[in-house]
Amino acid sequence: MKTLIDLRDVLSEDLQQVLDIFDAELASDLDCVNRLVEFTRDYRGKMLRPQLLLLVGKSFGPLNRHHLVLAAVVEMVHMATLVHDDVLDEAEIRRRGPTINHRIGNEGAVLLGDYLISHSYHLCSSLDSTQFAQRIAAITNTVCEGELLQIANRGNWDLTESTYLEIIRRKTGALTSVAAELGAAAAGASNAVIQRMADFGMELGMAFQIVDDLLDLLGSPESTGKSVGRDADLGKLTLPGIHFLKDAGPRQRESFIAAISAPESSSGDLAGLLAGSDALSYARTVAGSHISRAIQHLGVLPAGDAREALQSIAHLVLERTH
Repeated sequence: MKTLIDLRDVLSEDLQQVLDIFDAELASDLDCVNRLVEFTRDYRGKMLRPQLLLLVGKSFGPLNRHHLVLAAVVEMVHMATLVHDDVLDEAEIRRRGPTINHRIGNEGAVLLGDYLISHSYHLCSSLDSTQFAQRIAAITNTVCEGELLQIANRGNWDLTESTYLEIIRRKTGALTSVAAELGAAAAGASNAVIQRMADFGMELGMAFQIVDDLLDLLGSPESTGKSVGRDADLGKLTLPGIHFLKDAGPRQRESFIAAISAPESSSGDLAGLLAGSDALSYARTVAGSHISRAIQHLGVLPAGDAREALQSIAHLVLERTH
């Protein structure tokens, strides 16, 4: 099975054009701004969303300028969410290096995130149809709503699985969904196919976030390349904890809440408590169900290398270690 690195090699020329568009859009006549923008290069990771958009587009034939611009736009929005997330989570490590907020402080990081968002809209408005800008704006609103819903539920030890799924649907699923959706829309696909691609991206994005939450519990800064244990530090329940608390007895519940509430707690402490239950395997099973549904949606695409690559990405989400 191909790795995400292999898949990036397949798309190397297209992704380079996307990055060229990205860099040209953010260029400023102020050196201080350009120095800050330079930090965003360290935030470039898998480029999952641009890959999805380009591969969906390639399923229908050659890519066009809309695909390249929109791939840059979704990466810009995604990068803005990472910059802002690191501020909210008080994270210090991202992509195995210092976060932007750790380098320059929260004020500069927040403004840099805003700069990325504003330029994503500016870039999107260069296209000859307003439908793309409207979709990006709507999804960005949804992402913000997901973050606000998550903040509203910090320290809520009665958080339900349905509310958690709604948080990640908005926070992570929505942007992944629109990437796949726009790949089809820019290729002139039918409304039915566009919707199936949106559904594919949503299922993939939700699985991605569930696995990400598991890595926050089970991973290390060395293996994941970013700060871990931040969900626990900030009182954010994720799927393993929600499932554990649902069936926990009074003593188990008390121990878990004490562990997650303690200032000196670690993700290892929580993982140890969860290891004696089916909470971790349950979360993996839920993530696997999302991936199975995602792959089913790909059946509407023409058979070929692009569809196979999208299937590989779906399988790789479950195998992530970082």
